[in-house]
Amino acid sequence: MIKTFSQRVQCARWLLAVMAACLFALPAAAQDKFSLKLGISATDSQTDPYAIGARLFTEDVKKDSGGRIDVAFFPNRQIGDEKELMEGLRFGTIDMAIITNAVVANTVPALQLYDMPFLFASAEQAQKVLDGEVGQAMAKQLAAKGVIHLGAMEGGFRNMINNTRPVASPEDVKGVKFRTMQNPVYIEMFKSLGGNPVPMAWGEVFTAVQQGALDGLEIPSAIIDSAKMYEITKYMSLTRHTYSVIHLMVSKKVFDKMSPELQAAMRKAGKSATIEQRKQAAANEQKVIEALKAKGMKINDVADAAKFRSSVAPVYARFKAAIGADVMDKALAAVK
Repeated sequence: MIKTFSQRVQCARWLLAVMAACLFALPAAAQDKFSLKLGISATDSQTDPYAIGARLFTEDVKKDSGGRIDVAFFPNRQIGDEKELMEGLRFGTIDMAIITNAVVANTVPALQLYDMPFLFASAEQAQKVLDGEVGQAMAKQLAAKGVIHLGAMEGGFRNMINNTRPVASPEDVKGVKFRTMQNPVYIEMFKSLGGNPVPMAWGEVFTAVQQGALDGLEIPSAIIDSAKMYEITKYMSLTRHTYSVIHLMVSKKVFDKMSPELQAAMRKAGKSATIEQRKQAAANEQKVIEALKAKGMKINDVADAAKFRSSVAPVYARFKAAIGADVMDKALAAVK
């Protein structure tokens, strides 16, 4: 029994302290509304696959969450280059991003599988792997690194552009200085073809090609157009050496603050946005190629990739252990 005024005051203070502690201890999932930022390195173009994906997701998640999740996207590296975006996702300093697979693979080496040269003959083949058992295993590895995977969107097949000569066979790659992403698979790919790979961050590429420090680069057609690479390169060769996967992701620290209902809305929006983004990106491909022709690029198609596949065979052997023999075998079985 509390006998004195002082004791009653102490008791009241203790109860208030307990109530405050309980409030602060409530799981972050109790939050009901979220305003998130989504970063991309690409431009805000109507045909850019990153921008298409970002716009679709922001629309879908607002609808699926009943307006409780509002996502604004920031193009042109406004909140960081892709390496910075990936690091920010892991540490929770960046909410969301759409990032090129080769950059994400620096965190999860098994993802190097998607960048293996001449692995996929079509987008349909690639998407079968991305959406299947292999893709699900990759998502689990990303979650273990602090990133939740919401969709594997389409960047388009990567092609070679340069100012030296058209590429019709591996011999045409020899001696040419190609910018590659800062990723070992791309570096080894171009070494195996006899080229001179120069790993470089995307933000430096335009000036390097313009000033002649590079002869060219490899990149999806849509990015050639949206980044105005046609202004500084002459030849575009449709080598289709890699199917470019671009990952829609959210920081696990952000995701874990959401209720199960809002988490489900995020996943649903990621799935629907990915399906539609793939359709739009594929539909834009031929239009973009025709536009690049009209803008003066000399374009040649590489119909037979057999010689290229033979040249890059050592790349598969080198990265099989890092990717995982079982994962690579499953992917090869799926594409066969």
